[in-house]
Amino acid sequence: MALTEHYYTKFHRRDFYHVYNRTVDRKPMFKNEGNYDFFLDRYACYLSPVLDTYAYCLLGNHFHLLVGIHEHPDQDLTTFKKLSNLPLLSSPPKSTHDIISHQFRKFFQSYAMAFNKQHSRIGTLFQTPFKRALVNNDEYFTKLVYYIHANPQLHGLTDDFTDWNWSSYQVILYDKPGIVKNADVINKFSGKQCFEKYHTENQKLIQDEKYIMEDD
Repeated sequence: MALTEHYYTKFHRRDFYHVYNRTVDRKPMFKNEGNYDFFLDRYACYLSPVLDTYAYCLLGNHFHLLVGIHEHPDQDLTTFKKLSNLPLLSSPPKSTHDIISHQFRKFFQSYAMAFNKQHSRIGTLFQTPFKRALVNNDEYFTKLVYYIHANPQLHGLTDDFTDWNWSSYQVILYDKPGIVKNADVINKFSGKQCFEKYHTENQKLIQDEKYIMEDD
């Protein structure tokens, strides 16, 4: 069950966070492969200008992210909009927390509108507020990477989480291009072999780590 503070944690520049959320009705937020692709595309569009991504996993009715906030998200967002010929806000959010929260809301709205239209659905799709927890040390970081990748197996969606198509495990292991800072993650594990070994030898590592378990 999500800790209460995970609903109110503030975003600060240069900090790492576990961000997670689910659907309001616990029904699927992904109904076909195109939905997964579109989710990642919209996420990259709205969030990549202001934060870095270190791990992700998309499941039936929820998702998990490990992100790091840019040092100057306000400047990065303004630069991105200028280069993309997007309109600038007349009254832009002032604090780092406001900027990141605003971008997540825009992302959720964009995905929900497309999902609802495709599947003849109406109303809110995501729970609010979305949950986030500060990741304040390297041990927590590495455990969280594993936890995020192991989620499909923990939920009984697959017998082997390393085969799950919609997580960053294989992206990082095989250095595939995309939204994830692959090299930075590998460095946190002291190399690719250690990254792979940590995942394969600790299948049950996170079962007792209640502080990073999502609101089931």
